[in-house]
Amino acid sequence: MAGRMSSQGKATVAVDEYSSNPTQAFTHYNINQSRFQPPHVHMVEPLPYDAPKPAGHTRFVCVSDTHSRTDGIQMPYGDVLLHTGDFTELGLPSEVKKFNDWLGGLPYESKVVIAGNHELTFDKDFMTELVKQDYYRFPSVSKLRPEDFDDVQTLLTNCVYLQDSEVTVKGFRIYGAPWTPWFNGWAFNLPRGQSLLDKWNQIPDDIDILMTHGPPLGFRDWVPKELQRVGCVELLNTVQRRVRPKLHAYGGIHEGYGIMTDGYTTFINASTCTVSFQPTNPPIIFDLPNPGSP
Repeated sequence: MAGRMSSQGKATVAVDEYSSNPTQAFTHYNINQSRFQPPHVHMVEPLPYDAPKPAGHTRFVCVSDTHSRTDGIQMPYGDVLLHTGDFTELGLPSEVKKFNDWLGGLPYESKVVIAGNHELTFDKDFMTELVKQDYYRFPSVSKLRPEDFDDVQTLLTNCVYLQDSEVTVKGFRIYGAPWTPWFNGWAFNLPRGQSLLDKWNQIPDDIDILMTHGPPLGFRDWVPKELQRVGCVELLNTVQRRVRPKLHAYGGIHEGYGIMTDGYTTFINASTCTVSFQPTNPPIIFDLPNPGSP
């Protein structure tokens, strides 16, 4: 079962029977429900940068997976920057400082950032296990002393950093979470199923904008080289059946750059870097009506 109604009338999400195999889950729900086909979902063309912002709207600028390659990125006009993780290569304090300096030079009113699987030092449990299990896997990170990275998130002085937490910006409730399904044992990796669902269950119902590092199943999560879907089934069910944000921004899968909608939520994979780690995918802008606007 993917979900049921609670006594309060709100949907609760259970672990999906196809949770551990997202490619199979995609095929099953497509065949039996046409869940990922029109009229249920549509591709969306990016908004041109020179498109006028409608009155009573806020313009969000979405980027992700910049991997310390921000120097050549042309940033468009907007009000709020959303960066959905992998802003460094390995989460080294020097990389975080460089990213923070870049943020400081951007003119946006607000900047909201989450970590991704490359921000190794932001995941304290990961760092503890790294030294124990495989000291030489990430030599430059393994050599760090705990005091070098214990408060690494405090280096992000030019943004709001979210980690399983929320902030209200210009009336919009924004929630951010870094977790992704296990992939080669990077930071913030969790097993598919209950472990990830426990994290998604922390997302409040009435969020306007959800920021995660990785995609939900079926929305810009295709990896052509592997011929696989890699999105999280529990994240998809949480977004569509319970939280229903207006915007779900993420990255993680460089090949999945682009925009889709299910008619209510707009899904934006804003990965700046391509699969070959070239920072050539442009930032994506998206306008949302201000809360309380007619």
